[in-house]
Amino acid sequence: MQSKHVAIVGAGPAGLMAAEQIVAQGHQVTVYDAKPSACRKFLLAGTSGMNISNADPFETFLGRYDEAAEWLQPALSAFDADALRAWCADLGVSTFVGSSGRVFTEEMKAAPLVRAWLKRLRQAGVEFCMRHKLVAMNANQLSFSYPQGTIEVTADAVVLAMGGGSWPELGSDGEWQGMLESQQLQISSLRSANSGVVCTWSEHLQTNFAGQPLKNIEISLTRISGEPLSLRGECVVSRDGMESGVIYLLCKYLREQIEQQGEAKATLDISPDNSLPQLEQRLTKRKAKESFSKYLKRSAGISGIKTALLYECIANPQSLSPAQLAAAIKSIPLRFTHTRPLAEAISCAGGVCRVNCNDDFMLTQLPGVFCAGEMLDWEAPTGGYLLTACFATGYYAGQGVCRYLANN
Repeated sequence: MQSKHVAIVGAGPAGLMAAEQIVAQGHQVTVYDAKPSACRKFLLAGTSGMNISNADPFETFLGRYDEAAEWLQPALSAFDADALRAWCADLGVSTFVGSSGRVFTEEMKAAPLVRAWLKRLRQAGVEFCMRHKLVAMNANQLSFSYPQGTIEVTADAVVLAMGGGSWPELGSDGEWQGMLESQQLQISSLRSANSGVVCTWSEHLQTNFAGQPLKNIEISLTRISGEPLSLRGECVVSRDGMESGVIYLLCKYLREQIEQQGEAKATLDISPDNSLPQLEQRLTKRKAKESFSKYLKRSAGISGIKTALLYECIANPQSLSPAQLAAAIKSIPLRFTHTRPLAEAISCAGGVCRVNCNDDFMLTQLPGVFCAGEMLDWEAPTGGYLLTACFATGYYAGQGVCRYLANN
């Protein structure tokens, strides 16, 4: 088979995984990236514990991608969590499953994996052109700006893996949207995913409680489809809303409410271990001359930020009967007006729509041009699902490139 030249645009996990599949078939591969070094977002994500995948059963795992599950299933089946762990092991990086089911690298950092991977790719013949920013493209004809000027590249196939729009300082600036839209491709606008949501708190709560964790809670909402959804966990109360933990898991559904209704409504249960009758029973035993805060703490284990939120969202909770107070504690109303900006989000929703792609993630209007990673229109919660899909779509697109080159 004649060796052909493939240009990979984007030196993140999706792009490098595609490069690895293609160079293994004897093709020439050049990776172009606007930044000075590879995998910058991946490296930052791995500084506080490298959660690379998740040990969920496959059907559960696949469900994390919601309406994109069917689209991503072939890629995730071809390169699932077990395959990703085996790939890490082949690079000399051990992994383990944590108590939550999340898969971590043994050293809890991304750097050792990236170093080993880049070394292997270079030894295989992959060339890297860093500080090369894609500024124009016409199918397989690409223009890059770099410190010395501009370079024109014509490739036999192209893989676009430039990320979404979150953390733009690390390279995923989303500027490719206009470039692809100009070629009549359908792009779903990039929006914040796994991000905080904004509401208005009082100055008292902002000053005294912002930044505090809110543990052992349950947040409930109704999806746009009408389906009720409740999730237990924890989150953090910020100066202008809530973030982290269960908020990230619910971000998609809160964002959909905001987009369609102008705001998102949910309820907060700050005593999820007690049923409503149990809580009411515990609240009937208030001692004489006992302060309201001591009463809440003794009878329901509610104090600190939970008490503050009860006062914040419920008018005069100290005047309520035990039955009314129990109902309030189990259903504190929350109202969010928007998500945090995309630049602050962990990941993004939106991207190149499925209608543009064949089964190998090749753009049907641009034969020989493939997309992978967060450029594609899917989203997933944190917990290893994001990274696994980036690796898997890169793997599958790389395999698709090889099939395309074999027939063209």
